[in-house]
Amino acid sequence: MHKLSNILIRPVVTEKSSIIGADNIYSFIVSKSANKHSIKLAIKKFYSVDVVSVNTTIVKGKVKRFGKSIGSRSDTKKAMIKIKDGQTLPIWGGEE
Repeated sequence: MHKLSNILIRPVVTEKSSIIGADNIYSFIVSKSANKHSIKLAIKKFYSVDVVSVNTTIVKGKVKRFGKSIGSRSDTKKAMIKIKDGQTLPIWGGEE
């Protein structure tokens, strides 16, 4: 099992993620090797909230041009985390 501090990389704070944040669903970029159980444990430990469900997806990296050559960005893993009603995460301006 991974160290819990290495599982969560960063939150995804976009317009779309703030809209679904009203439904207590939050997005995080997580380690590619993390599973749903370890993501749930990391959220519980760092934010002290009750996690209802965790959905994950692999986001394919875009093909981009780097100078004269063509390459691609790295693939990332995104987790959509639903927390219990009445609780918020401090990242989105909720309770601290």
